[in-house]
This record gives sequence, structure tokens and C-alpha cells, in this order.
Amino acid sequence: MRLLHTMLRVGNLEESLNFYCDVLGMQLLRKKDYPGGEFTLAFVGYGDEADNTVLELTHNWGTDRYDLGDAYGHIAIGVNDIYGTCEAIRSRGGKVSREPGPMKHGTTVIAFVEDPNGYKVELIQLGTQGTPATPQLATQEH
Repeated sequence: MRLLHTMLRVGNLEESLNFYCDVLGMQLLRKKDYPGGEFTLAFVGYGDEADNTVLELTHNWGTDRYDLGDAYGHIAIGVNDIYGTCEAIRSRGGKVSREPGPMKHGTTVIAFVEDPNGYKVELIQLGTQGTPATPQLATQEH
């Protein structure tokens, strides 16, 4: 078995695609409208779906916002240079909601950014929590 994707409902698909692709550096892998169901699915990620877990952005036509609730936490992305990545995200118009630094009660270096829908994206400095550093996102509350 393998984890395939995480689905997020988004109010404005174009704003969300801009954030995940232009700000976080993901690629739009595929996008399809479903007129009978009045929704669009867009899949984004850092590599092909055959080898990588991706995000499914679901836009239900006629719905421009969702209540996030308090059960959902965040998605996490490993980065090689968390400080440079936060600066790149900020320079592309992204919102850094927690500046980089060690997590509370630990040594893992983290930061949080927020997408246009209010979803949290945790950035984790690779190598600070037992994960070997590998190239992924280029410098671009626990």
C-alpha cells in the first residue's frame, strides 16, 4: 500500500493553484472539470503521481469558502533551507504565519505558512528531525 493524495476543498481554485504552484513550487499534474457534479479536481505535487504523494484540490462550483473546523491540522513539506524557503515564499506573496525556529519542547526546526483558504502548511528543516536532507522545495504549533 502507498499513500496517494490528500484532498483539500478550496473556495477559489485559481488562487489555490497560484499558491501551491507559484508560491510553493509544486506542479499542476492534472485538472478536470466534472460538469455533471459541478466540481473541478486539480492535482498538484513535486513529482509524478506514480512515485509521489500529491494534493487533490477540489473546487465545488458555487462554493467560495469553507469552515475549516478544529480537527484538521496541516500538511508538511520537508525543505533543505527553511529560512531561505520562508523568504522565497514571502517574496512570492505567501503568508508566513510562524517564523522558522525550533518547535516547542523539541529540536525540529519548523515554520508554518498559510494557503488562501486558511489551511496550514508546515515546513520542516530536513535533517533536524531524523529525516536525511534531500532536495525537494528549492529555496523558494505543535
